[in-house]
Amino acid sequence: MPACKKPELRIDWATHEAATYAVENWHYSKRMPKAKLVKVGVWEAERFVGVVLFGSGAGHSTNGTRYGLAASGEVAELVRVALRDHVAPVSRIISVALRFLSRVNPGLKLVISFADTAQGHHGGIYQAGNWIYSGVTEGDREFHVKGEVLHPKAVYMRRWVQSEAWLKQNIDPMARLVKTPGKHRYLMPLDAEMRQRIAPLSKPYPKRPKQATDGHPPSSGGATPTRTLQHSEPVNVPA
Repeated sequence: MPACKKPELRIDWATHEAATYAVENWHYSKRMPKAKLVKVGVWEAERFVGVVLFGSGAGHSTNGTRYGLAASGEVAELVRVALRDHVAPVSRIISVALRFLSRVNPGLKLVISFADTAQGHHGGIYQAGNWIYSGVTEGDREFHVKGEVLHPKAVYMRRWVQSEAWLKQNIDPMARLVKTPGKHRYLMPLDAEMRQRIAPLSKPYPKRPKQATDGHPPSSGGATPTRTLQHSEPVNVPA
C-alpha cells in the first residue's frame, strides 16, 4: 500500500481574532499577550490549526545589546505557540514560522524564547529545532491584580506603583506580589554570523524533569508552549 501523504503545511499571516481564539483555546495560559505581535498562522491541508506569535517580549528580554546588537529591532521573542491537534512536528512548524518571520523582517538577527520551569517545561521543542541553550534566567516578579497576572512593566504602563502594598490600598485589596523561578533561555540565530557570535553562550541542554505518575506528563514546550489537543472534533475558528 502507498504511504499516507502528510497534509501540506502552510504558514501565513493570521488575523488578530484567529490568534486570540487559538491562544484562549489551545494554549495553557489562555491569555493573549498585550504587546505588539507578529501573528503567524498555521494551516494543514487548508485547515487552521493554530498560531506562532512573536513580539518584543516583557522587560528587557529582547534588548540586543547583550548580544552585540541594537537595543531594539534586531531581537524578537517567541511568545506563544498555540496549536490544536496537528500532524507536523512542533519543531518543524516553528522552523517554518521562523523563516517566514525572517523574510518579512529582514533586520532581525536573533529570536529568543523561554521554557517555564514552574510549569515543568524544559524546552524540548527548542532542542529538537537546534536552538542554542544559554542557561537559566534569574527569578522574576509578577503582580496578581483583579484576576490578571502582570509583569512589573505592565504595572508601570498602567501608571501604577510596582508595590504590593500600594496596589492593595489603591487598586485591589487582594493584590499580591509573586516571585517566580528562573526560566530556561533558548536562542535561535537567524544567520550564520549570528550563530557564530553567540556560540560561546551555549550550554548543555537541560533534561526533561521526572514526570509525575498521574498519567499527565508536562508539555515539552517552552515558557509559552504548544498545548496540542488529543482530539479532532470540528471547531468554529475565526478566519
